[in-house]
Amino acid sequence: APRHPTIRDYHFSEGAVIVKRTLKPSRILSYTWRELLLVGAISIAVCVLRIERGETAVALPFGPLGVLGTALAILLGFRNNTGYARWWEARTIWGQIASGCRALARQLAASLDSAAKIGKGGGAEAIAAYKRELLYRLIAFPHALRLALRRQDDWDQLAPLLPAADLARVRAAVNKPSAVLQGLADRLKDGVREEKLGQFDPISLEPGLTGLQAAQAGCERIKATPMLRQYEYFARWFLWTFLVLLPPSILGLFPTDAGRWLTIPISMAI
Repeated sequence: APRHPTIRDYHFSEGAVIVKRTLKPSRILSYTWRELLLVGAISIAVCVLRIERGETAVALPFGPLGVLGTALAILLGFRNNTGYARWWEARTIWGQIASGCRALARQLAASLDSAAKIGKGGGAEAIAAYKRELLYRLIAFPHALRLALRRQDDWDQLAPLLPAADLARVRAAVNKPSAVLQGLADRLKDGVREEKLGQFDPISLEPGLTGLQAAQAGCERIKATPMLRQYEYFARWFLWTFLVLLPPSILGLFPTDAGRWLTIPISMAI
């Protein structure tokens, strides 16, 4: 017989959320090989022109490169700070979703267990089935939000958590995570009518549902609001200009031909 899913079945894998402590050089090369090829080619060209052909014009003073490097560092610093702030806000909001779901699950379990003890709601088995349904609906919300934010269409992942009719309604909804919460709110009202929940339980649970919806809006805001284009545009132009001027500026630091060949490895390392 098919078993009921548990939270463990829907737990995120560690590889998706934990970054390794070491950064492999091969991973860096996968991002920087174009820049390395450019700097290497320019370094070889200026060394050959200066050492083999005696072209003094290819050696540039280091001062302008230092000014350009400072401007580049400022732009990259702004972009890094902005990116980290967005990541931290997203992490905080997702933590609110996790804590909010746990708090609602605790409140639901306590209220329904109380009804079972006093003999209301159609008996212990009916209340247990109702509690399981509500908790599965609660589990379905963060996964629906995950699928929506990643623009994934595999809504069958929610099939073990939602009744077939509700899953069809979620599929047809424009905002699917909100549809999951709406179904949970409707079932809370049904629980009051069936005396599984007290008259004031939905009122006490409503702030939790509202908090989940507010956190959902925060996730959607981060998803829909990109980083300022200027941070990427100007940083990229400053970066490529810096890379082009780097080998000639390094070359100008060496007074002898023997030292000038060091321009190639030093420029590529920088």
